[in-house]
Amino acid sequence: MEETLRERKKRQTRHLLIRAAIRLFTEQGYEQTTGAQIAAAADVATKTFFNYFPSKEHVLFADVERFYGLALEVIADRAPDDTLQQVLRRTYDQAIAHYLTQGPWAGDPELKDLYQRLLATVPAVQAKALHMMFDAQRRIAAALLTAFPDRLDPISAAAATGAFMGAVQAAGMASMEMYGEAEQEYLASTGQAVDIAMRGLDSL
Repeated sequence: MEETLRERKKRQTRHLLIRAAIRLFTEQGYEQTTGAQIAAAADVATKTFFNYFPSKEHVLFADVERFYGLALEVIADRAPDDTLQQVLRRTYDQAIAHYLTQGPWAGDPELKDLYQRLLATVPAVQAKALHMMFDAQRRIAAALLTAFPDRLDPISAAAATGAFMGAVQAAGMASMEMYGEAEQEYLASTGQAVDIAMRGLDSL
């Protein structure tokens, strides 16, 4: 569906706020930065910031819901002959494509590096990321159970989801520790993690 002018302006303002927040979090510290400061850096009213985000902790995760929404869409749209591995691989491919091309850091490698560094080094941000991942695992497991009722039960659906998402997250963190924010290494590492997880799911 074609984006309307109003929708495009809202998306641009949202991205502007995210970019301003990432830079402020990096320059002066996550804990020291306020929503009002982010709004000022983006040259918008403080009220505008809170129209887009309930709090500053939500800024770094503005696209996460979209990532998980893509996964749920892929699962819901599976073909009758799709395997569990094919569906999970497709969710990974679409999430990565969205991350690389449509996030607020698209076309700005430096900003993306700063974002990844915040996720890897700020305890409060890591805690929020874990909370969101656990919630996403629950929702994705429920969707897989609905999509594959003859193959999965609640335990195996939860285990498959955890194995898949946990492998990608752990490999991504290990890649960042080894190679810093190098994108090619990150993608190669998470892609390898998906391959390993897919082989493990053969036991189902």
